[in-house]
Amino acid sequence: MGIVAGLDSSSGFTRIVVCDTDTGAVLRQGYAAHPVEPKATEVDPQAWLLSLGEAATGGLLEGVQAIGVSAQQHGVVPLDREGAPVRAALVGNDKRAQVAAADLIEALGGRQAWAEAVGCVPQAAQPVAKLRWLARTDPEAARRVAVVLQPHDWLVWQLLGRPARRTTDRGGASGTGYWSPASGSYRPDLVELALGHQAALPEVLGPAEAAGMTPEGLLISAGTGETMAAALGLGLGLGDAVVSLGASGSVMAVHHEALADPQGLTTAFADAAGTHLPVVHTSNAVRALRGTAELLGVESLEELSALALKSTPGASGLVLLPYLEGERTPRLPHTAGTLSGLRRESMKPEHLARAAFEGMLCSLADAMDVLRRRGVAVHRVFLLGAAAGLPAVQAAAPAIFGAQVVVPQPADYAALGAARQAAWALGVAQGSSAPHTPPAWQSAAMQVFEPGDEIPVGQAVRQQYAATRDQLHPGAFTA
Repeated sequence: MGIVAGLDSSSGFTRIVVCDTDTGAVLRQGYAAHPVEPKATEVDPQAWLLSLGEAATGGLLEGVQAIGVSAQQHGVVPLDREGAPVRAALVGNDKRAQVAAADLIEALGGRQAWAEAVGCVPQAAQPVAKLRWLARTDPEAARRVAVVLQPHDWLVWQLLGRPARRTTDRGGASGTGYWSPASGSYRPDLVELALGHQAALPEVLGPAEAAGMTPEGLLISAGTGETMAAALGLGLGLGDAVVSLGASGSVMAVHHEALADPQGLTTAFADAAGTHLPVVHTSNAVRALRGTAELLGVESLEELSALALKSTPGASGLVLLPYLEGERTPRLPHTAGTLSGLRRESMKPEHLARAAFEGMLCSLADAMDVLRRRGVAVHRVFLLGAAAGLPAVQAAAPAIFGAQVVVPQPADYAALGAARQAAWALGVAQGSSAPHTPPAWQSAAMQVFEPGDEIPVGQAVRQQYAATRDQLHPGAFTA
């Protein structure tokens, strides 16, 4: 039996899982908070190392043969020629680069030019926009930037003792805004467009390649971003999609090729297994449920769910367009939410509660359709987030999505994916694993919900929703 570890360095903490290489069974775990405010937009990357060291105390890594690293996406660690940080790392939740992103879109000739170049249109969170922001707000620091890494790149480099070779993986590279998943190559001209000059970029490794060996003989795999690591930890394959229910939402699916979307609704991520993870985001998901709960004076989402189940599909004609913070999909940044279909018989708390759940799920189904219209097959939907456990979500989602819905047991899937990557790279290095297929680990425990004969009901709910959406926002999905 071999032993590997997966390390997930998120925005606020480090989690480590130590797993059996053959089955993926978790043998032991470690955790430590980062010694920084989780919502900070700039962080000394040494804080990540301090957290890692704390999480790995007590002999946690004893006997481990390989480590995989997952970390927060879209961060930028700018280094000078000697490898020292030019300034604090800009982390993924930093949205100060909105104007910089808009500048970049215009500078290259529009959204379609970006979609064709790198499969995505610049957003404030992406490294390419952060580099533009840095060049505009701190030009002296920007001039000193010689190397650009992301958080997982930097952690891998540190674990290996800061070698001359710096690496990343295709999943992490695909989120930068200057690497094309379609061609598998960098666009250095886009780095220069953003930063004002060229900078060295890490070598992009294949899914099962090792970044290197530590002096102690510990193999370090390529590492990846949290989204890609979680997909690997869940064991996603072709036909699978993930719907994430946070305050905002997202739909991500496994696809065999990169997608270029001139509308910019789809972000063409690569994954950590050799395929692709196109993602579509919505600005509103659980925030619509929380707003409805406050409006109705309901104490919790669990109570809102119970109230919604007293209604029936279609919510007695009530339709809630949950665009409370504007919307990304469809692109309606300045719109507001809408409640329509009010009649005397529909003006009851249970119908409004039901309309909130159906509106949230229909909005996410709209996002899923963006992928389906581009040839992405969706046969199974993984629901993630605390709201995935609500009975009202589980009752309505299979029919509205028109697919089997699974709700995995809560687990550290990003850390598990990092560990699985480590096991894969270790097996390839030892000659015991295929380079194109990750190790088959035990599936996560999950609840499964089938649409059964309820698909026509779900279609009717969606038609009611779409009629309201198209009346208020004609042409929102015509391209």
